[in-house]
Amino acid sequence: MSGFTLSDLEKIVEERSKASPDESWTAKLVAAGQPKAAKKLGEEAIEAVMAAVTNDRDNLTYEAADVLYHLLVVLKIAGIPLQNVMGELERRTAQSGLQEKASR
Repeated sequence: MSGFTLSDLEKIVEERSKASPDESWTAKLVAAGQPKAAKKLGEEAIEAVMAAVTNDRDNLTYEAADVLYHLLVVLKIAGIPLQNVMGELERRTAQSGLQEKASR
């Protein structure tokens, strides 16, 4: 198994966002702005859902990777570090999911 992490992907997104939009899909998405990046994230999420519903494990793996990548691009544009999201997940794991939902 690879040692590749979401933090590694976040660093790649950061680096590629600085490239020319003519040379990098990441830079092109960042240059297009949040509406375009968020729309692409939504499209990928729908494709992942469709793969899950049809029990297409290979395609679900592929689409899940797309979802994670596009989510990191959306977070990058919003100026939200992955660590903030991980901190929120850590906070939530301190209580059961049912308790967390009830507190909202």
